[in-house]
Amino acid sequence: MAKHNIYTMSVASVYPLYVAKAERKGRTKAEVDQIICWLTGYSREGLAEELEKQTDFETFFSKAPRLNPSRTLIKGVVCGVRVEDIGEPTMKEIRYLDKLIDELAKGKAMDKILRNKN
Repeated sequence: MAKHNIYTMSVASVYPLYVAKAERKGRTKAEVDQIICWLTGYSREGLAEELEKQTDFETFFSKAPRLNPSRTLIKGVVCGVRVEDIGEPTMKEIRYLDKLIDELAKGKAMDKILRNKN
């Protein structure tokens, strides 16, 4: 079975779309970066390096320093698919990120987006 096209797309090609979506709703690039770093364990510098290297999504997630264990608390529908029902691991990680960016754009508080238990 062929890989899904998103796996071979560079994160850098989609990143500006994440930022634009957030900024249209009054949120910031820094918040997008915070979400990505929280999800993957990349530092801001590490994220910038991966963007500069044009790293594809599959590699980006497979080499992530530390996928956040709280990411499994992310629930809901993205692109018509319930995130918690996605079986393929890389696609699930991509959709977790999509869901977090959606929550940011919808005005959700960062504590809730980052699944802080406070």
